[in-house]
Amino acid sequence: MSEASIHHSNPAEYLQETDGLRKATFRKVMWRMLPILTFGYLFNFLDRTNIGFASLQMNRDIGLSATQFGWGAGILFVSYCGFEVPSNLMMYRFGARAWISRIMISWGLVSCAMSLAFNPTSFYLLRFALGMAEAGLFPGIAFFLSAWFPAEYRARILAWFLLAIPLSSVFGGPLGGMLLGLDGMLHLAGWQWLFIVEGVPTVIIGLLTIKLLSDRPADASWLSEDEKNIIIQSLNNEKSDREISHFGLAIRDMRVWICAGVYLGFTIGSYGIQIWLPQILKLQRLSDAQIGWISALPYAVASIGMMVWAQYADHSGRKILNLTLCCTLAAAGFVIAVFFGHPLIALLGLTAALVGVNSARAIFWAIPTRFLKGKAAAGGIAFINTIGTVGGFIGPSIVGYLKDRTGSFNMGLMVMAGFLAMSILLSLSLPAVIRNE
Repeated sequence: MSEASIHHSNPAEYLQETDGLRKATFRKVMWRMLPILTFGYLFNFLDRTNIGFASLQMNRDIGLSATQFGWGAGILFVSYCGFEVPSNLMMYRFGARAWISRIMISWGLVSCAMSLAFNPTSFYLLRFALGMAEAGLFPGIAFFLSAWFPAEYRARILAWFLLAIPLSSVFGGPLGGMLLGLDGMLHLAGWQWLFIVEGVPTVIIGLLTIKLLSDRPADASWLSEDEKNIIIQSLNNEKSDREISHFGLAIRDMRVWICAGVYLGFTIGSYGIQIWLPQILKLQRLSDAQIGWISALPYAVASIGMMVWAQYADHSGRKILNLTLCCTLAAAGFVIAVFFGHPLIALLGLTAALVGVNSARAIFWAIPTRFLKGKAAAGGIAFINTIGTVGGFIGPSIVGYLKDRTGSFNMGLMVMAGFLAMSILLSLSLPAVIRNE
């Protein structure tokens, strides 16, 4: 009798060994992919939302009112949404690695060009171009990761990846305050330095992506044959809920539309606060540097909260329930920020809202990947993201408009809470159409 057969004669020991190899394989893939993707997405969000800090100087320099700034902040998402689905279908055709790299390089260059804005019209045009360049990035990466990690890992994997969103504000706040302090250096305004310094690394990361990523497990030269087989078998064995593999069927599926509505609601709340938080803090007569550091604190808490909540959702398997609770916390946070006038309590309320929306985002994307596969996943995820990302236009625009009309941010924050209530109601309906919760 061979040593191998003796070793494997104990089923419990064999299963334990196999499970250990499986965990080691997915850990290896995680460390290969997540650092470069997370850093890329971190700079993606810096480049999207750094206008919140740039506005502290830029609005005065190029003559933007609160309404104009809100429209300019949001117009990025109009072009982003318009090119989202076509971009992801092109990615499905040409391969995720090359397409994600192309997106990163082009948006990094356009982000640097934001330093050339000189009036409201040029600001609108450059923001529109930035949205075109970025279109397809998140759904492309979500589709890419779903081709590597089975459902039991996805909430945690997406949480690590989406950690880039709150971290972009943790680091972006102090960095933005520091870069604004370069005002006048080499005859450039501080806000121009902000766009240039935060845009260049994205181009570098895009070039590295081509080298480090592989489109499929079977193509990965850095995996052994056993490791490739473990990943492929894990993906083939996962349990799907009435799987869809054609894009046309995906956009007619009720589950896709409900998911899109949930995502729209909490995305409106997310961008409504993220773009305007520096301006809200400025009402306390803080310096640019103080605003940078103080705005980082809620996002640091949100980063920790998101990771803990996503891991709990994975272990419990109750992703829809936890999604509903995340949206409830976010809505309550906005209400607290409005009805408690003390600045510290208001900041705690906004912190709770940020924990809720960021945790919701991580848990949410583990749900549609349970029933969208193949081309339907590439197009369907992009479609959901397109509908939801409209919130990136609606949220900042509403807050800016209501600020000009009322002279306060309170009404805008209450509207954000209302959209979160919509997400709560829609997520409560998901168990009726998605089984195996």
